Amino acid sequence: MQLLAWESVKKEVLNDKLWRKLVTGEKAMVAQLFLAQGCRVPTHQHVSEQISLILEGALKFELEGREIMVRAGEVLVIPSSVPHSALALEDTRGFDVFSPIRQDWLDGTDSYLRK
Repeated sequence: MQLLAWESVKKEVLNDKLWRKLVTGEKAMVAQLFLAQGCRVPTHQHVSEQISLILEGALKFELEGREIMVRAGEVLVIPSSVPHSALALEDTRGFDVFSPIRQDWLDGTDSYLRK
């Protein structure tokens, strides 16, 4: 069992428009994210199912040939291995939950986010 305060979790700055904080369990990972307006997450895919919850702001996702707007209070479920990208339409804060855990996020091989 773990009990953590988000304030105590190390913030990882990936680029000038994106930072995150990660907490992992045995089979799932949750990330607190901040994307500044204009932040682009390039098209990528992963075996992890992703659940994205937006607390503040708005993201425009592109997946399966569609543009999907996700605003504060909304949740998007992205199935495993589906290519997707995102654009922050305004300063955005939210959470992503992944299962299984994103090993590339833990070992720093997620170079598509570090540009």
